[in-house]
Amino acid sequence: MVRFGIIGTNTITEKFIQAGKQHGQFELQAVYSRSKERAESFASQHGARETFTDIEAMAANPNVDAVYIASPNAFHMEQAVTIMRKGKHVLCEKPMGSNRREIAMMMEVAETEGVTLMEAVKSTVMPGFLSVQNHLHKIGKVRRYVGNFCKYSSRYDAYKQGEVLNAFKPELSNGSLMDLGIYGIYPMIVLFGAPNNIKANAVFLDSGVDGQGSIVADYDDMEGVIMHSKIIDSHAPSEIQGEKGTILIPNISEPRDITILYRDGTEEKLDYMDEYLPMYYETAEFMRIVEKKETQTNNHSLEHTLLTAEVMEAARRQIGLMYPSDQW
Repeated sequence: MVRFGIIGTNTITEKFIQAGKQHGQFELQAVYSRSKERAESFASQHGARETFTDIEAMAANPNVDAVYIASPNAFHMEQAVTIMRKGKHVLCEKPMGSNRREIAMMMEVAETEGVTLMEAVKSTVMPGFLSVQNHLHKIGKVRRYVGNFCKYSSRYDAYKQGEVLNAFKPELSNGSLMDLGIYGIYPMIVLFGAPNNIKANAVFLDSGVDGQGSIVADYDDMEGVIMHSKIIDSHAPSEIQGEKGTILIPNISEPRDITILYRDGTEEKLDYMDEYLPMYYETAEFMRIVEKKETQTNNHSLEHTLLTAEVMEAARRQIGLMYPSDQW
């Protein structure tokens, strides 16, 4: 069994727990919250054995093997380092750090302490994405990758009424690029590596974060196009465009229902087994590498995390979005 502590009592944490419980070796041991009442309520709801209002105490608990972090982005680095210093493994929500510097520090601590550190990006370990990789050769020379994730935030209505919630606070290292743009960038890095350079644009909100934006990434013989937004919806699929055909991915954050449209007019639905909740696959991969005492996996590595952070930091420099932890 891998006994988890969790930081963050929110919707994404609930999804993580539901997915984790589909795995026979997952056990929810502890819940951390700044509020004792909130921790106890959440623990009772989800069957956790212990509650904490002190992260150091949870990290030192011998009954906790690993911690899932789903706090605001600005807190990830400090919390992860605290936990890893106690010899615990960390699965940290994306983006894993506010910038490249923070992520590099987290990686250094993980190596020093001999623990597993993994960014919780679910898409590239889901069966649909693995199928895309297996069939990518069928579309010939790839000329363009399009990663499109535009989703009207459930918190945007409150923002328009004058209530600025965490999702739109720059002091928490938030905004459209960090929260949603990463879903388009990370798969591009896994499939095609780091681009030669990028050009970024953004639409800013009065709070100081980007409400939406785009990135064009330059490769030697192709380009990547990333579109992201928290203030509009897009129903257009993501695509990988090749000289022999195009792969359509309806939801880049959860790759499913994928189709290849060939130039001769034929279609191919990609066939694969996908029987679990979306967050199950990242949780299972994390638990696998913890058990095997490995550090990372081919489709989900700290190198991918670092390269993705470099693209996002380059984009933020261009659009002028700076966070308190940045040292530019």
